[in-house]
Amino acid sequence: MDPAAPHLIDATMFWNRSGGVRRYIEAKRGWLHAHTDWRHTVATPRPEGDGAFSVPSLPLPGSDGSYRWAWRRSATAQALCAAAPDLIEAADPYRLAWSALDAARALGIPAVAFCHSNLERMAALAAGRWHLGAERAARRYAAHLYERFDLVLAPSAAMLAHLNDWGVSNAEHQPLGVDTRVFNPQRRHPAWRRSIGLPDDARILVYAGRFAPEKHLATLAAATGRLGAGHWLVAIGAGPAPPAGERVRVLPPIAHAITLSTALASADVYVHAGDQETFGLSALEALACGLPVVARATEGLAELIDDRVGHGVHADTPQAFADAVAEILAREPRTLRDAARARALQHDWEQVVPRLYQRYRRLMRAHARR
Repeated sequence: MDPAAPHLIDATMFWNRSGGVRRYIEAKRGWLHAHTDWRHTVATPRPEGDGAFSVPSLPLPGSDGSYRWAWRRSATAQALCAAAPDLIEAADPYRLAWSALDAARALGIPAVAFCHSNLERMAALAAGRWHLGAERAARRYAAHLYERFDLVLAPSAAMLAHLNDWGVSNAEHQPLGVDTRVFNPQRRHPAWRRSIGLPDDARILVYAGRFAPEKHLATLAAATGRLGAGHWLVAIGAGPAPPAGERVRVLPPIAHAITLSTALASADVYVHAGDQETFGLSALEALACGLPVVARATEGLAELIDDRVGHGVHADTPQAFADAVAEILAREPRTLRDAARARALQHDWEQVVPRLYQRYRRLMRAHARR
């Protein structure tokens, strides 16, 4: 690899094996290595595999050991500088993002932030009855941080609108994508149902992702109960708020993308009750597997899901989700599968990453001129 080629560092605390941020970064790395001479490195508290290095960190409370907190701002910035990048991208808006900014200033290089999460909504959920004050504080913090980056990327039009409302003027819309070769309807396998102890004729609702409060998995479990015998919720993931119920199967996170694709393609409908999704990467992966999606018609999910590929649910009640799932299961499955697959093909990484790469190049040229 050419040592003089541009060097991109992605700095993130979200480098666990099954996370959406990791899939985004790995897809970007794969495309860069296949189509350019760029070097790519990940700076993270928990490095795994080649092309990643560790930054100082402590275990993050309440994360079940999945995440670590990069708390030493100066030491982390020094580690980033030592790796000699030409461009830094921060994937989360916490301490590591400030270290990325410090390193970019010290090196005289541009810094990019990718807004994978909605700080305002997260703060409101965590604060409960004091949510109004928490929302205001989160907006001020987000504007204070993101205005310091040369470019902020938003995965949906909804997230871009939030950033603009917060006063972030340097944001652009950059959707995420999916590997449609890996996530494919051909991964469907009848033995998968038996492997998790369910009969061949079970009607399976599947969810894959973090078991976090904002995902409202209890709503999905209750909706499954209202659908009656023969309907099951299979939840794949980990976190502090797993679903529970008589007809609920909880499976551990699936790190291998092909194995996850088999699970998705072998179900009947993908369900997502989260109301804070900045994009909805797991829903897109389900679409790529030919799976219709029933999801909250809000934020990034509303931009992916419509009546052609599933059902957007406007109410956050179990009955609303049960009614939507029943409507989808009553429709002609082949038409839904074909439409879902066609929607996902529009978001293949081979179409998405080149646009991201061009943004990087324009940013680096503009920074060099300055």
